[in-house]
Amino acid sequence: MPKIVGKDIGKVGYGLMGLTWRQSPPSQEQSFQAMRTALSLGSNNWNGGELYGSPERNSLHLLNEYFTKYPGDADKVVLSIKGGLVPGQFKPDGSKAGVQRSIDECLKQLDGKKSLDLFECARVDPTVPIEETVGYIAEYVKAGKLGGISLSEVSAASIRKAHAAHPISAVEVEFSLWSTEILDNGVAATCAELNIPIIAYSPLGRGFLTGKYKKHSDIEPDSSLHHFPRFQPDVFDENIKLLHAVEDIAKSKGATPAQIALGWVLAHSGAKGMPTIIPIPGATTAERIKENTTPAKLEEADLKALDEFLKKFEVKGGRYHPSGSALLFA
Repeated sequence: MPKIVGKDIGKVGYGLMGLTWRQSPPSQEQSFQAMRTALSLGSNNWNGGELYGSPERNSLHLLNEYFTKYPGDADKVVLSIKGGLVPGQFKPDGSKAGVQRSIDECLKQLDGKKSLDLFECARVDPTVPIEETVGYIAEYVKAGKLGGISLSEVSAASIRKAHAAHPISAVEVEFSLWSTEILDNGVAATCAELNIPIIAYSPLGRGFLTGKYKKHSDIEPDSSLHHFPRFQPDVFDENIKLLHAVEDIAKSKGATPAQIALGWVLAHSGAKGMPTIIPIPGATTAERIKENTTPAKLEEADLKALDEFLKKFEVKGGRYHPSGSALLFA
């Protein structure tokens, strides 16, 4: 069983973003049901963010409410929170004042109902050396207010600098069948060398690899996906070919596309030259969480088929717009 900050976690974690960061978030009752289902099925590695919503309503507020109602679950959950941004903006602030404000606000919102196991800055602040930012976070670890330090969307060089300043407990990056950069840019290899687990966010390609969206018009009118380059109408029909390849394997194995996509991510966990990888799919219903916590076991032939397809397939569009992409792998 994988471990983070010395605590056992399930092989599949749970991303909380969709519970608060969308135009029409689910009700508290539905969110609580989803969270309890995830925990009951072993997905105890929860990932939220101060940025997942507004300063007035984000993951921290929901978590406070949840652990107020279910205090017995607090010690079962390993909680990681992203912050380190200017409040209300997607602008990194890795300064001492920025880090302190963010962590203090997270602790204030949790109000002692749950410890903060991991904290990470959502993006590297290009104006502050990463080892300095990590040093500011480390003060909270030394004071016993924080369990460990994680990093988000960082380069291999930044991982080494940060780890030299203070041991890093996890690295969160996007990793899926259509976001494979860490296999080639040194991030996965560096984490394996330093024995740092990778937390793989968006392992289902923001829902693309579940089969939910067969054509561009299937995307909900109020969905944030309309702002991502890979979901634009001029590239959608080309990108959908990846889903078709996943669906072919899913049919042969009696599984869903989501279970194949998650199985592919998990097949890399602990493989030769690879670190432990824990995918954190997000879901707002118990049904989807049950699906996500039963990933398919892929055979060598399945992996070979997918790898051969990926060699010939080129994803159209970046993961983020140019302004957001500038902060990736910093």
